[in-house]
Amino acid sequence: MRTVKAAICEAFGAPLRLEELSLRAPGPGEVEVKVEACAICHSDITYIDGGWGGDLPAVFGHEAAGRVTATGPGVTRLAPGDAVLVTLIRACGHCAPCASGHPTRCASPARGPSPLSRADGTPVAQGLDCAAFAERVVVDKSQIAPLPEGIPMETAALLSCGVITGLGAAVNTACIRPGEIAVVIGAGGVGLNAIQGARLAGAARVIAVDTNPAKLDAARDFGATDGILATDPKPWSAARKIAGRGADAVLVTVGAIPAYDSAARYLAPGGRLVAVGMPHSGAKSAWEPVIVAATGQSITGSFMGDTVLARDIPWIVDLYRQGRLKLDELISGRWRLDQINEAIADTRTGAARRNVLIF
Repeated sequence: MRTVKAAICEAFGAPLRLEELSLRAPGPGEVEVKVEACAICHSDITYIDGGWGGDLPAVFGHEAAGRVTATGPGVTRLAPGDAVLVTLIRACGHCAPCASGHPTRCASPARGPSPLSRADGTPVAQGLDCAAFAERVVVDKSQIAPLPEGIPMETAALLSCGVITGLGAAVNTACIRPGEIAVVIGAGGVGLNAIQGARLAGAARVIAVDTNPAKLDAARDFGATDGILATDPKPWSAARKIAGRGADAVLVTVGAIPAYDSAARYLAPGGRLVAVGMPHSGAKSAWEPVIVAATGQSITGSFMGDTVLARDIPWIVDLYRQGRLKLDELISGRWRLDQINEAIADTRTGAARRNVLIF
């Protein structure tokens, strides 16, 4: 048992508080990682706000990178000193979804008691199966992806969620093909990566839609061919005018109901609407089923970009090292752990691409 400093959430919507917690040693199939960088994702903020419920007190944070410091029994492919990603993708590797190449849909991920507790023994929930707003984490080996040496940890941390969620939504879920028309609604951290994914997949047009003109400028830097303000009258008509037809794929990368309400309007017959952004529980959107049915359109969800870590992380890293994938440019600010509430407040403004905690 070791002591770690962590940012703990004791009440939904309240500021986080730094506290010394006990972290148990890794058990069978588990890995301890010294966190060197952890990005702040809007999913962390939604949990902090109580948007998806959950147990408290808890430590959140799930977009992390660091070095292995200890391994439990049965871990053979990792060793202390290895550079790794820490993700929330916890998978058994044996159920039907895992066996069919969809670990993000694992039916029975291994979950036991949280490795975190207070000095008096009170359990502290391991938020998003990671609890990476802390100096160290203990996670299942399935949540780890090795990294080559030489990639800055603050850059590598982005691969744990924001990059694979956006890029994977375009490549793995939407299966964008060369020559297709793609619309990405939301040009934040995930949206910029969806734009990069659509570009890399060969989309003829990648049309970014956002309420912020500055974000549309950034979207062009990341590969968007066009930008449309979501506040314009009938932005879907503007997209059709640009492309000459409806979109083959529309990716909604923000958890905003107005974005979902309008998304299907951009689609061509046979087009795919991909739900990536996650609103609070209970929030609802609506479509006209008759149009979806009559035009052969489809609506599908994309969780963590349907990523397979062993398959996807190597080629994504390779693209970055070739200079074909922007990662460093996604970082808006670097913060210390004791500045986490300021970093969260800055993230809430919507202006940041990704704020990263540096340990």
